[in-house]
Amino acid sequence: MSELKEQVKKLWPEIAWIEDADLRDRVTRVWMTALERSVLSAEDLERIPFTLLVKDCPVSFMAHKRSVVHICRDAALKIREFYGDALPIDMDVLIAGAILIDVGKLLEYELEGQRAVVGRMGRYVRHPFSGVGLAMEHGLPEEVLHMIATHAKEGSLGKRSVEAQIAHHADFMTFEPFVERLQG
Repeated sequence: MSELKEQVKKLWPEIAWIEDADLRDRVTRVWMTALERSVLSAEDLERIPFTLLVKDCPVSFMAHKRSVVHICRDAALKIREFYGDALPIDMDVLIAGAILIDVGKLLEYELEGQRAVVGRMGRYVRHPFSGVGLAMEHGLPEEVLHMIATHAKEGSLGKRSVEAQIAHHADFMTFEPFVERLQG
């Protein structure tokens, strides 16, 4: 197995939750491509802050990203438990999309010394757009592309799928209160 594939497996054990083997492979390949093109290493993702909007943010990119995936899965399981078929959720799409919503940040960020900063790409192309581009290269389904495209503020102008709603709220419920608390 390639070194990059091993790095992605280590970063994202949650990829194993995706039941469809082809989708699992495509999600892995998107992350491999992002790591190949990024100035950030897998180790950097474990130490850089999940947001550059909070000075000295103590939570790493990967801690935040993995928590969002877990929250998405747990929320979807509870929705299924209480609502049954009244609100169908495609768990593979949800998990794949949640894993990929911020993959574009690997192209958006640059390093100044050991510090992550928004780079040239990030100034012109925010991560929902670059993330969709990466995912399209690997043939991810439209439902997953939709989640990547609509998870952030840019997605507020359109209608989100059920899976996209779950991911959006999981992402923002672990971002907005944290930012507000740290900013005083």
